Amino acid sequence: EEMKMILETRKIMGDDTIRVTATTVRIPVMGGHSESVNIEFESEFDVAEVRDILSKTEGIIVVDDPANAKYPMPKDAHEKDEVFVGRIRRDESLPNTLNMWIVADNLRKGAATNAVQIAEYLVRKELI
Repeated sequence: EEMKMILETRKIMGDDTIRVTATTVRIPVMGGHSESVNIEFESEFDVAEVRDILSKTEGIIVVDDPANAKYPMPKDAHEKDEVFVGRIRRDESLPNTLNMWIVADNLRKGAATNAVQIAEYLVRKELI
């Protein structure tokens, strides 16, 4: 699973130089995948802008209010097509790095569909 995440990310992005670290853990949940994702940007970014972009992206639901214990959990994504994103915050250990928590029902949100949607989004935003 860990190598699959690394290789799939590079394949989707069309860049074998992208550095990815992945740790997989199997835990007893009804269904779904959960990921803690760090993204390193080339330059400074605004967390509020990232949160806003994600909240306006089709297929993504932002659940990001940790002060009130509201963040994505696998039960939220069970039998749903959307991807749930939260804990959107700056990674203070690295410059220009964002951390977020993502959950999705892996039976409803397959790798192929997700890859296409990521690529479409990156093209729309002229990031690739």
